[in-house]
Amino acid sequence: MTISRTLLSLAFSLGVTAPALAAPQLGQPAPAFKAMDDQGHVRSLADFAGKTVVLEWTNSGCPYVGKHYGSGTMQALQKKETADGVVWLTISSSAPDMQGYFTAKTAKAWAAKQHWAGTDILLDSAGKIGRAYEAKNTPHMFVIDKAGKIAYMGGIDDRPYSDPESLKGAKPYVALALADLKAGRPVATPVSQPYGCSVKYNSAE
Repeated sequence: MTISRTLLSLAFSLGVTAPALAAPQLGQPAPAFKAMDDQGHVRSLADFAGKTVVLEWTNSGCPYVGKHYGSGTMQALQKKETADGVVWLTISSSAPDMQGYFTAKTAKAWAAKQHWAGTDILLDSAGKIGRAYEAKNTPHMFVIDKAGKIAYMGGIDDRPYSDPESLKGAKPYVALALADLKAGRPVATPVSQPYGCSVKYNSAE
């Protein structure tokens, strides 16, 4: 044990950095997190143990997000799934002074304007949750099953366009993944390419 600690100390003294956090992996436990929500409460993934959880990265200024909220399809899916016991967490990882940055006050105002119907809005302006999940776009979607493992990650559907007309005939990956989980089936399409605006992280961090 003493030798191991000595070697570790030596590694850091030589400028060797610790390994980066593991990327989220399908079928593996979802990265744990804690964050303040728009109501001033600290929420954690552990709060929802035993439940199916959807993570939705958002940016109020992104036209791809606007497509889904302007058409009402995002809210309709949120309402349907939360009524069925699914936890829906909308996450803002936009840094201060970046497009889509939320304070508790602006998050509440946005939610009211959009008739948002999820469970909670998480404020992740430091980008800790976003980076843990390697969230790249808004919207970038993850579905976590009742065992706490990642069952789906990727785009909300297969139409990577901001035009609302592209919703016609789209394959709704998230809705289908949730339906598969409820039916006890393997998720037919567990991974897809996310699309949308880039998550507006603080590049200095």
